[in-house]
Amino acid sequence: MEILAILETMEDLIEKSITLPFSGKCIVDKEEILEIIKEMRLKLPDDIKQAKWVKEERQRILLEAQKEANNIIKDAENKIASLVDEHEITKKAYEQAKEIISNAQKNAREIRLGTKEYATSILDKVEEILRDTIDVIKQNKEELK
Repeated sequence: MEILAILETMEDLIEKSITLPFSGKCIVDKEEILEIIKEMRLKLPDDIKQAKWVKEERQRILLEAQKEANNIIKDAENKIASLVDEHEITKKAYEQAKEIISNAQKNAREIRLGTKEYATSILDKVEEILRDTIDVIKQNKEELK
């Protein structure tokens, strides 16, 4: 900013000026100081405009960054919600799979037991028929003797 350079020039002018003994005051060239003040007045509006623009630009950048941060947070929250939903779906799928397997095992056990009972029943009938047949054969054999 040019104002800072002008202020440094004024500061240099004052430091190089003649100091009055025992007073801490100095003698400066009135015309030179007035010329510097005039230059400051001319440059001040440009520097103020530039500073205002910088401030507004800073504010715009901060708002834009805040919006982007909010979008990133929103996307992250959506992703987390999606992953949680997927986890819940997976969890429910595993629970259903366990239930289906359990039911299948139960049905298989019942079928095995039913099959054994049926086979035993059939074999008992066959055994009974064979006994009857053997008895008939023995009777026929006795009759032949």
